[in-house]
Amino acid sequence: MSVYEEIFEVIKQRKAAFENGTAQENSYTCYLFEKGVDKICKKIGEEATETVIAAKNNDNDELKNEINDLLYHIMVLCANQGLDWSEIEKVLDERNEKIGNLKTFHQVDKNT
Repeated sequence: MSVYEEIFEVIKQRKAAFENGTAQENSYTCYLFEKGVDKICKKIGEEATETVIAAKNNDNDELKNEINDLLYHIMVLCANQGLDWSEIEKVLDERNEKIGNLKTFHQVDKNT
């Protein structure tokens, strides 16, 4: 099991606990579920912006942290919306299979 799968499992457990009223006190993940999709999306936007800033500042230590913050919030959004992480990985796998398969484009002869 990858670290992403492990984290996603914890997020799903937190969601289940939130839904059945047994959420851990001071759980940030449960707080996000309580606030809903608007708050989760706002956090994704903030983390995406912070990721861009870290990259533009050429600060790879900060960039690593911001990318992980962004991925975490994306995982929370997936769980909130009922998407399983395996569905996300499946799309990535499908896209990976297309790597290197350049499309042949029809070139139009503008002189004819």
